Amino acid sequence: MPKISKRFLAWVRGGAGNVSRGISLIQRHSLPMQKQLHAYYSGRVQGVGFRFTAMDTARELNVAGWVKNLSDGRVEVVAEAEEDILLSFLSRLEQAFSRYIQDKDIQWHAASAKFNDFKLEF
Repeated sequence: MPKISKRFLAWVRGGAGNVSRGISLIQRHSLPMQKQLHAYYSGRVQGVGFRFTAMDTARELNVAGWVKNLSDGRVEVVAEAEEDILLSFLSRLEQAFSRYIQDKDIQWHAASAKFNDFKLEF
């Protein structure tokens, strides 16, 4: 956590309004930003261990969300974590399955914070 100046602490102690503004300021500047990615992978991505690798990798990196096979042959992934962790998650999946992935569609969103872990969806 970053160091907090004496002047800032005095300002926070100055009143209830300052406290809430101060907490908001601390949260905005010291907490890492959580993001959500929503990805679709196509190619030969079903039946090759993609979902289980995604789940293992997500749990190793402390990524929350889910992965599932779609009826059209694609795999859908929704994942939440800090952006650099999500980029690592994607990189590891794409390296492991580079010969199977033909196309990907990745969209970035604000995190919903509704996931506690990473699981397989059916």
